Amino acid sequence: MIQLKSQREIDLMRESADLVGRTLGKVAEYIQPGATLEELDAIAEDFIRTHDAEPAFKGYQVGDNVFPGTLCTSVNDVVVHGIPNDYTLQEGDLLSVDCGVKLNGYYGDSAYTFAVGEIDDAAQALCQTTYRALHLGIEQAIVGNRIGDIGHAVDAYCSERGYGVVRDLVGHGIGKELHEKPQIPNFGKPGSGRKLKRGLTVCIEPMVNQGTASVDVDADGWTIRAADGKPSAHYEHMIAVDEDEPQILTTFDYIEDVVDPPYETKTSVTHNTTANG
Repeated sequence: MIQLKSQREIDLMRESADLVGRTLGKVAEYIQPGATLEELDAIAEDFIRTHDAEPAFKGYQVGDNVFPGTLCTSVNDVVVHGIPNDYTLQEGDLLSVDCGVKLNGYYGDSAYTFAVGEIDDAAQALCQTTYRALHLGIEQAIVGNRIGDIGHAVDAYCSERGYGVVRDLVGHGIGKELHEKPQIPNFGKPGSGRKLKRGLTVCIEPMVNQGTASVDVDADGWTIRAADGKPSAHYEHMIAVDEDEPQILTTFDYIEDVVDPPYETKTSVTHNTTANG
C-alpha cells in the first residue's frame, strides 16, 4: 500500500534528507583525481555515524546480494549501484554518488553526478541535461497530476536532445522504508498513472545515458552499466507532493557550496530548509 505522510512525518523525513545533503557535501570536498572510491565511502560512513544515523545502503539485501558500501559510487559508464572499491579517480571522470541514511526512523536518499577535474563538453552537456530534467520532473509533482506527468517531463526533455533515458530503473516512494510504493519511472504519458496526492513522498531520479538507454548488470549483481559503454549521469531529489509546488526535502546546497552546479538556471521549485540548516 502507498503510505501518505502527515506534515509531522514529512518534517522528520526532512531531517534525514538534510543529513544526506550534508554527507554528499562532505564527500564533495574530497572528489578529485587521485582519490579512491573506498576513501570516499569511509568519509561518508564516518560522517553519517557521527551524526547518530545509519547508512541506508550498507548491508541492503536483494536476493542473495548484499551491498557492501555506504555509498553507491558509479564512474563513467556505470549508471547506478557501483560498489566502492580501490579505483582511483582520474581527470575527466564522471562520478555519480548515491547516498542514503536512516535517522529517527525515516530514510533519506539523494544522488549527484560530479565532474572529476575538467570534463569534456559532451560530459558537461549530459550532466546539464540530466540536472535540468530532474527539476522539470519535480515541477510536475503536485496534487492532481499523475505519475506519468513526471516521467514524461523527464523523458521528453532528454530524448529530444538525443539521450537515452534508462527504463529498467525507476524512482520510488520513501519513508519508514527505503523503497516504498509507488515506482516513479523516468518516462510516461501525460495524464497516465496514479493520481498524486498530498503527503506522497517519493524520490525522483533521472538516470540518463549519453547513448543507448539499454543497460547491463555486472557479475557482482549490483553494478549496472550503459550497454554501449558511454557515460551516464544521475541526479536524485526526495520530495513531498503538495498543492501548488512540491516540497523538496533533500538539498544540493551543501554540494554546490563546494562545486559549481552543471546548470545555472534555477527553476521555480525551491528547497524547504530545516530549522538547523
